[in-house]
Amino acid sequence: MNSYLLFKSLHLIALISWMAGLLYLPRIFVYHVENLKNQNTSKTFEIMERKLYFYIMMPAMILTWLFGLILIFILGFDILSTLWIKFKFFFVSLLTIYHFYLASCFNDFKLEKNTKSSKFFRIINEVPTILLILIVFIVVFKPI
Repeated sequence: MNSYLLFKSLHLIALISWMAGLLYLPRIFVYHVENLKNQNTSKTFEIMERKLYFYIMMPAMILTWLFGLILIFILGFDILSTLWIKFKFFFVSLLTIYHFYLASCFNDFKLEKNTKSSKFFRIINEVPTILLILIVFIVVFKPI
């Protein structure tokens, strides 16, 4: 079996799982903000947020990075000098920062310190989509 294709497949599977979480968690935040007065519903959203973040998003992010780094090792470290991989690293780093920003939002909900509106969460929900589009085009077209 070709190890490059194996790790590329695993990288893509982990990325898809991570992206699903990055797109879904802010959506849960929207509903959470809109139901803060209902204690039972709010607790349900907290459970959903915690499970999504820690059981799906964190492992998926770690595996995305791990399999990506393995691919670089397989391809050779010369690839790090190409422009497209530098852009990819930059945008994936922004996704990672966004990921941890969502964790801080989750903690604000948990501590009952959230000050953000549902409109705010609807707007930031577009961030991973934009970054994903940029990453896909960079990887497919590989600018020098």
